[in-house]
Amino acid sequence: MNSKRVFTDKELKEMGTRTLDLVMEAIDAGNKEKARELVNRMHQEYNHLHDGYMFWVSGLLTYIYKNYGIDAVEEAEREAHTIEAKVVFKPPEKTDFRSRVEHLAKSLRGHMQPITIKEDDEKVSLTMRPCGSGERIIQKDGYKPEVGLSRVKEPHRITWGMKDFPIYCVHCPVMETLDIENTGNFGSVHLVTEPIYRDSCQFVFYKNPADIPEELYTRIGKNKPAASNR
Repeated sequence: MNSKRVFTDKELKEMGTRTLDLVMEAIDAGNKEKARELVNRMHQEYNHLHDGYMFWVSGLLTYIYKNYGIDAVEEAEREAHTIEAKVVFKPPEKTDFRSRVEHLAKSLRGHMQPITIKEDDEKVSLTMRPCGSGERIIQKDGYKPEVGLSRVKEPHRITWGMKDFPIYCVHCPVMETLDIENTGNFGSVHLVTEPIYRDSCQFVFYKNPADIPEELYTRIGKNKPAASNR
């Protein structure tokens, strides 16, 4: 009797096993080449899912913007980030300067791009080259007409007052705004170019919040606190 099966039991089991578990098995077995192969596979798998969600979110924001306008995009972003902060992107348990920088670096590594981190007497800056989400959407031609993602035409507080602003990137001004409203000041600030896609954005932690330039507040419609030391 001829079998109509396509896969062996072993193949089915391995196909359904987490790549991480297979990596650990290869390491325990001393099989470096297999571990290397699986690590690359895991990176490709995660990158596929990461980019899929990135474009999915951008597509939803494009729909909201085209049909309901930029204020509705801001409302949706505020709601989404408030929910995710309760479940996934929780603030660090420790709130000292060092812990906040380490927490952001941990989050940014999830984009799987190299990060350049620099420190001087005034601040610590983190720069992904390229930015693992907003900049890569641009590199992947997400805003070309044939793809259809929107750029926000009009200046707005969630575009840092810029025109022609990539729809995905509005979450950064929104997150800055929520930081101020929830804690009284920024967590990190974004130093950006105009147009925003001319260079990679920087995430910057100022050691003394009083050193944060006033224009970084006004561009999102906020006033710089009179006394802002932490």
